[in-house]
Amino acid sequence: MAADTPTDDSLHVFEEHRPVLMGVAYRMLGRVADAEDVVQDAWLRWSRADRDAVREPRAYLVRVVTRLAIDRLREAQARRESYVGPWLPEPLVTDFGPTAPDTAERAVLADSVSFAVLVVLESLSPLERAVFVLREAFGLPFAEIASVLERGEGAVRQLATRARKHVEERRPRFDVDPVQQRDLTERFLAAAAEGDLDGLLALLAPDVRLVGDSGGKSKAPLRVIESADKVGRFLRGIGAQGAAPGFAFRFAEVNGAPALLVLLDGTIDAFFQLGVSAGRIQHVYIVRNPDKLRALRNPG
Repeated sequence: MAADTPTDDSLHVFEEHRPVLMGVAYRMLGRVADAEDVVQDAWLRWSRADRDAVREPRAYLVRVVTRLAIDRLREAQARRESYVGPWLPEPLVTDFGPTAPDTAERAVLADSVSFAVLVVLESLSPLERAVFVLREAFGLPFAEIASVLERGEGAVRQLATRARKHVEERRPRFDVDPVQQRDLTERFLAAAAEGDLDGLLALLAPDVRLVGDSGGKSKAPLRVIESADKVGRFLRGIGAQGAAPGFAFRFAEVNGAPALLVLLDGTIDAFFQLGVSAGRIQHVYIVRNPDKLRALRNPG
């Protein structure tokens, strides 16, 4: 059979590895739509490949996706220079369920798609980001990463060391207890909806930061808001708007942690997620860019 004629077997192999490919592409790009495009391009290449010459399909497909993602990331970084306001990743509904064999692995997967990590990854070069994702999130050996990137293993190790140091120095340190984060989110919602500034201030760390992403397409702060007083007053203001008819609130697991979805007339209008440390809210992430909310399924 011709190499460019897909078979049921080739489709089965590709679908078997699709979750890993989406995982690599999303962590590289921070956008669900871009990741899906990259995976679709990888399928087209796989469907035309001489599969008899491919000894390890997973390694081959990861290599294709990584290289495509690097090319797309370089284009995206140029576009983001003109992005209106702060840039945040596109929220991703996560439900690792039974696919993660133990709690430790689930925690690693969740951490690698957290907003805190993805925001820091934006400041890496495309090659550094690829090495960090393949090594830290998926545990690939350096020799395999070197093959993916067509670089020497020594150079890849240097990229990994530089990327890891960069991430460790810049990433916020948040607690990962989902029960505590859900509890704080519920209290945060209640205080904001009631206009309770004192209640909000009791939840916020003194140096809390609020980052809003609208892309200039809806209302959100165009600069990062810092300090408990300023963040609290801002949240009290938007909490009053949320009490209007047509608004509803739902919880979901997004990017590995509890998040709050704000619905207006049944459509997701905003996404909130809190970064929590030592029982206080250190970061508030808000996404209101409608292009980034489409991937979130409206809860039933």
